[in-house]
Amino acid sequence: MAAARPLVTVHNHTDGSSESQVAMPEVFLAPIRPDVINFVHTNMAKNKRQAYSVKVHNGPSGIVAGHQHSAHSWGTGRAVSRIPRVSGGGTHRAGQGAFGNMCRSGRMFAPTKIWRKWHRKINTNQRRYATTSALAASALPSLVMARGHRISNVPEIPLVVGGEVESIKKTKDAVEALMAVGAYTDVAKSASTKKVRAGKGKMRNRRHVMRRGPLVVYEKDDGIVRAFRNLPGVELCQVSRLNLLQLAPGSHMGRFIVWTKPAFESLNDIYGTSRKMSVAKKDYRLPRCPMTNTDLVRIINSDEVQSKLRPMQKQTRTYRHKKNPLKNLGVMIKLNPYALTMRRQELLQQEIKKKQREEIEQKQDELDNA
Repeated sequence: MAAARPLVTVHNHTDGSSESQVAMPEVFLAPIRPDVINFVHTNMAKNKRQAYSVKVHNGPSGIVAGHQHSAHSWGTGRAVSRIPRVSGGGTHRAGQGAFGNMCRSGRMFAPTKIWRKWHRKINTNQRRYATTSALAASALPSLVMARGHRISNVPEIPLVVGGEVESIKKTKDAVEALMAVGAYTDVAKSASTKKVRAGKGKMRNRRHVMRRGPLVVYEKDDGIVRAFRNLPGVELCQVSRLNLLQLAPGSHMGRFIVWTKPAFESLNDIYGTSRKMSVAKKDYRLPRCPMTNTDLVRIINSDEVQSKLRPMQKQTRTYRHKKNPLKNLGVMIKLNPYALTMRRQELLQQEIKKKQREEIEQKQDELDNA
């Protein structure tokens, strides 16, 4: 169960005191599916890519990179490969292979094209399922902390502040509001993680990287966007435009969200409940868990289930001791009935040989005495 509390406290943005309580929207009770979130996020993130490829002329020369030579094959009969070779003489470069992907200064293998399949289509219901799962995960303090957010000073998750915060117009007032509800610790953490990007991106207008901070969700922009947008790591989103790329950055669910009271109260109309359909989305109903109580051991061991079961039957298994027929005559007779006759003959032969041995010894004694 994502969130078991029926009511959530609304906090004052000036001193952090409790103003009132609002009902928990049922979207926070949706099943949490990391697999759906990961799949949808992976495909959504591809839809902002720009096409790239190697430089190509539309004229007869075609690909530019790796083809800027006057090179021709020497053909057969010269005891060298048929790769195109640089024309001319008087330099080391003359006669060297060109154009091929295995050649120095040659083109790449399978030059990239701009008509690659850059974007991905995603089923609408899958996108909505991922969004509701990410919202449900944001209501669990354990998942929010596991994602790296600093919420030790936050009084409650999900964090809801009064609607007056939407009319804040100054950034210093926004900082005071976040400090009052204990959310500024996460902003300071984001500011401390700013560093220069590793790799070529630092040359391409992406010089710095920084960890994500809290996401502020509002209903009406009366200045809240201009007040909060310059804080490091803070992102803003209108409640009807919730985006999975903001709710679960990197497909890691558990984003720390600061809700305004009007935005929090409008979630039931946007996503619906278990009893009514969504008002904003046509023919949409919240996904439900296959099991309302996932404690299967407790269900099986409950008195209601155990009273309908028959008593446990104890099975006493007896294990037969395997006997060696080479050492046990009775077992050998079961396997080979003729073994009894053979044994009798063997015993008779032993008796006959014994008598013959005694007679020979007796005659030998008589001869020795004579």
